[in-house]
Amino acid sequence: MAYTTINKSTDYFNTKLYTGNSTDNHTISGVGFQPDFLWIKDRDRSGYNHRLQDSVRGATKSLMSNLTNAEQTNADAVKSFNSDGFVLGDDVGNGSFNGNSNFVAWNWKANGAGSSNTDGSITSTVSANTTSGFSIVSYTGNNTNGQTVGHGLGVAPKVIMIKNLQSANDWISYHEPLGNNKYLVLNKTDAEASASQLFSSNTNTIGFPLAYGGTNPNNTSMIAYCFAEKKGFSKFGSYTGNGNADGTFIYTGFKPQLVIIKQTSGATNWAMNDIKRQQYNAQDVILYADTNGAESDYGGNYFDILSNGFKMRLTSSYYNGSGNNYIYMAFAAAPLVGTNNVPCTAR
Repeated sequence: MAYTTINKSTDYFNTKLYTGNSTDNHTISGVGFQPDFLWIKDRDRSGYNHRLQDSVRGATKSLMSNLTNAEQTNADAVKSFNSDGFVLGDDVGNGSFNGNSNFVAWNWKANGAGSSNTDGSITSTVSANTTSGFSIVSYTGNNTNGQTVGHGLGVAPKVIMIKNLQSANDWISYHEPLGNNKYLVLNKTDAEASASQLFSSNTNTIGFPLAYGGTNPNNTSMIAYCFAEKKGFSKFGSYTGNGNADGTFIYTGFKPQLVIIKQTSGATNWAMNDIKRQQYNAQDVILYADTNGAESDYGGNYFDILSNGFKMRLTSSYYNGSGNNYIYMAFAAAPLVGTNNVPCTAR
C-alpha cells in the first residue's frame, strides 16, 4: 500500500479542547479546517452524552454514540461549521456543548455537504475525502436483500459505523478484522456478535444484506461513517493481549493522536484516549464512547503512545487481558511521510 500524500495530519483530523461559556454564538476556532464530522464530549461532568454532528445532515442535527436515540435537532447547540471550527449556541442542557465545563471535540474533514452517488443499488449522498480515507454516507433503506450503497472512497473501508436516524436503534459497527459476518455495537459494551452476510464491503460500495435489518430498514433515513486505512495517517486493526505489564506493541507507522480500543472477545467499554487531553505517558485519561460518564484518570498506566504506535502497560481486560482479542482505530498526530520530513544527516 502506498503512503498517503498527507503532509500534515491535522489538516484532516484534529482534536480540539475548549471551555464552554453558556453564551450564544460562542466560536470555537483553531481546528484548522471545516469539521465535516464533529464528535463532542463534556470532560468534567457525568450525565452528559457524546454528541456527533456532520455536514451532510447539517450542524444542528445530533446523534449520541452512547444511546440508541433517533437524530435530534437543536439550533442552540452546534449552530454552524466554519472554515476553522464551529459555532455554539447557548443550550446548556444535558446534551450541552457549551456549559461551564471543559470539552473535547474530535474533528474529521470530509468534503462538505456531499453529492449524489449512484455506485450502489441505493442512491446515496456522499461527502468523501479520498486523501484521508473518510466519508459520510446518507441513504434511505429499502428492506431488500443484497442492496448496496456507494461510499465514494475508491478503496474498501475497514471501519463502518451505521445509525438509524429516525428511531431508537443500535449503532452497528463493522471492523474488517472481524469479517463480514460479525459486528460490534458502539453504544454497548457487548462482545462481537454474528449475523449471516451482515456486510459486503468492496472498493466502491458497502453491502447491506437483509440478514441484519438494522442497516437497511424500509423507507428509513440512515447515516454511515466510513474509514479506509491510509498508510502514515490512519490504522485500523486488531491485536491479542498478553496479560503482561510489558504488554503488546501495536505498530501503526505514526504517532497516534487518537486511539479507540474495544475488546471483541468480552464485554468492555469503547475506550478513547488522545494526546491533547493527556500529553504524557502512560495514557490513563479515558472517555468511553458508550457511556455519558466524565473523563476518568485511573492512574493505571494503561498504554504508551510512541512515535510509531502504542504499547500496552498493564493487564487490564480493557486493553491487554491475556488471550483477549481487541480492535482499534488510530489517527495520526504526525505522519512519518511527506515533504515535512527532513532526512537524517550524519554530522
